[in-house]
Amino acid sequence: MFFRQIADDRLAQYAYLAGCQRTKEAILFDPERDIDRYEAIAARNGLKIVAVAETHIHADFLSGAREAAERWGARVFVSDEGGPDWRSSWVHAYTHTLLRHGDSFSIGGIDFRALHTPGHTPEHLAYLVTDRGAGATTPMGLISGDFVFVGDLGRPDLLETAAGCRGSAEPAAHALWKSARAFVELPDELQVWPAHGAGSACGKALGAIPQSTVGYEKRHSAILKLVGDERRFVDDILAGQPDPPLYFARMKTANRDGVPLLGNLPTPRRIADVAAHAAQWEHPGTIIIDTRPWPVFREGHLTGAIWAPTTSMFPMVAGSYAKPEERIVLVCDDHLRDELIRDLVHIGYDSIVATVSPDALASAPRLERTPEVSVTEAASHLEGSFVLDVRSASEAAAGCIEGSLNVAYTRLSTQLERIPRGRRVLVHCALGGRSAAATAMLRRIGIDAVNVAGGFEAWKRERLPMTTCGAVPSTT
Repeated sequence: MFFRQIADDRLAQYAYLAGCQRTKEAILFDPERDIDRYEAIAARNGLKIVAVAETHIHADFLSGAREAAERWGARVFVSDEGGPDWRSSWVHAYTHTLLRHGDSFSIGGIDFRALHTPGHTPEHLAYLVTDRGAGATTPMGLISGDFVFVGDLGRPDLLETAAGCRGSAEPAAHALWKSARAFVELPDELQVWPAHGAGSACGKALGAIPQSTVGYEKRHSAILKLVGDERRFVDDILAGQPDPPLYFARMKTANRDGVPLLGNLPTPRRIADVAAHAAQWEHPGTIIIDTRPWPVFREGHLTGAIWAPTTSMFPMVAGSYAKPEERIVLVCDDHLRDELIRDLVHIGYDSIVATVSPDALASAPRLERTPEVSVTEAASHLEGSFVLDVRSASEAAAGCIEGSLNVAYTRLSTQLERIPRGRRVLVHCALGGRSAAATAMLRRIGIDAVNVAGGFEAWKRERLPMTTCGAVPSTT
């Protein structure tokens, strides 16, 4: 058996390619839209991808399952669990198999058995993998999707916090508890291949190790140690989850109803003469995403640009601050161009019209600065200013600046009416990165926002006035 984990480091997402080396057939689990990269790996290893499977309807990226069915004629395997609202309606136009708990199928000499593991989502499946070609009669591993991660379980609140299904979080947490109780009964030696690693917003304590075993998780996962107490398990799994980015709701709907076909990747123009284009980029319907280092962006950027670093924050910022219908101009180093285009495509931004290298900004007719102050300067200007805390609710609950408004930076676009116009807005996070992105976005829409360098950690080091905020109301 050929088996390969294929990572997207920006989204901390893992797809899996499993192939029978005797029949040369392969199946792809949980792919992203740019399926050409999976096809290239299969071809290099003498395999043809004949099938694609999903563990669940994803919220954090657009699935490539429909693309694989359209372009390769791949058979699609998806869940038939979870009720009518959480079935993939798009599959009926393609060769497909709907799976229930316990159903099995084979690709060459590899057997796969679906396990219904609800909790993260109602329809969620995990897949036991048995390599008959090696003479095995028992499974060697579990493609666990967003059910079991290394050190954590998939969060059960996303249907409520991201997709707006009110009242669904607690019942989902109880369903997850039942799934977890079944998981700990699996053989200790069974390998666990999760769909995400550290940096994903699909859980709160994901490990950076790419795979695990059932036995290791039973011994070391804090949440799995609570499976003997349903109430403690439910309370713990619902507490302190990160605020989901705005684009999660859009991903969920598209993945259920049908992801737009991609075909070839976007090929935006490379712009060398910025002066000839800058004025038209300032019109509504176009957004400039600048990925240069924050100190460089702060000292001079194109009018109306937002800032998105080339880290795991990039899809979070783009997906929370850009509208899907907007035309995107991307300011980035040439060697990052193709990678960032793929990152945007993964979350449904296909209208990338131009890229600009940092050197080309020298031809811009004007550049704008973004103001930034130290924590001591911010403290001396609190009177008359409005303080915006863009950390998560759980961070703010542990301590905050008195009188500040807490709205997570990924949810800020939904709370703009709470931010005053005509007053200076001091924006802070923990260290200064999330607040930098929020400051640039607020200034784009005409709010006098100022970034607080060093954030709340610097505020604490300087022993400046703060308070224990306690429970912070949800801003989702």
